[in-house]
Amino acid sequence: MSKNKIPFLIAGPTASGKTDIALALARLCGGEIISVDSRQVYKLINTGTATPKGCWENGIYKTENIAYHLVDFLDLNKSFDVSQFCDITNKIITADNQKQFIFAGGTGMYMQGYFCGIDNLPPADDNIRKELSSLAEKNGRQYLNAKLAEIDAQSAAEIPAGNIHRVIRALELYKLTGKPASVLRTGKFTADLPQDKVFSVYLHWETPALDGRIKLRTQNIFTPMVEEARLALAFGYKEDCPGLKSLGYREAISYLKGEISKEQAIEKIYILTRQYAKRQRTWFKRYKAIKILNCAGFKTAQDAAEQILLWKKQSQ
Repeated sequence: MSKNKIPFLIAGPTASGKTDIALALARLCGGEIISVDSRQVYKLINTGTATPKGCWENGIYKTENIAYHLVDFLDLNKSFDVSQFCDITNKIITADNQKQFIFAGGTGMYMQGYFCGIDNLPPADDNIRKELSSLAEKNGRQYLNAKLAEIDAQSAAEIPAGNIHRVIRALELYKLTGKPASVLRTGKFTADLPQDKVFSVYLHWETPALDGRIKLRTQNIFTPMVEEARLALAFGYKEDCPGLKSLGYREAISYLKGEISKEQAIEKIYILTRQYAKRQRTWFKRYKAIKILNCAGFKTAQDAAEQILLWKKQSQ
């Protein structure tokens, strides 16, 4: 791949504007977008996962006539992990390595795996994950974290108890291999994003401003999220299936079942999303080479995209 075709990475916390800026950048450079989002892969739940509106054309999902890969293709009953992300992404890139690709998303483990390398770990086991999720549902998330501490104190200390997906993955690895995740993950791969493989940009918002964006988005998407949840259940999907574990759908289903009010559901989703954004910000601090774009300084996504494109040209 030539230096001027090194892919962009538009990273940042939820609600930071990654999709809009990525689309603006794609229009400027004739690029295609690869979603780096563990939830946008699912069908039927596009609103809550902030999947860009688009349609399928000849096997390619397009938004504003721009190819947008790795969204809206996976059944809600299926699991998806970093290894699958890397495999599919490699195929997309290899198919035409002269295209300008733009990675956009907030799933740090995916970008870390693709650009920095990953350990060869066993794939997800849906039965084990369902069992562990049921335990968390019954006994609380702290219970699983305590179980993890019994067999892998290092992972339990490093993974926040609230990050249920990472806690479950660590326990799952132990059940599959008999070895702690902290042993299986060798740490031999670099923590930083390699500048010769990707031009990376982090979208920064001050916390109060980002919280405001999260709150507004939560209010705007709740009603269509409820309809998506209703439709998924009507199609026969169980509420504990992998796709419906995406942030906010548990609360939408609780509202549908009459367990909580609309106001309670919206507030809960808002709080959970803020907590998720905080974890994302913590993750991205590891990347010392990433360019920081102060989003408050730009009126439009087009303006921000032009700045990113200028930065890349200056770096060549």
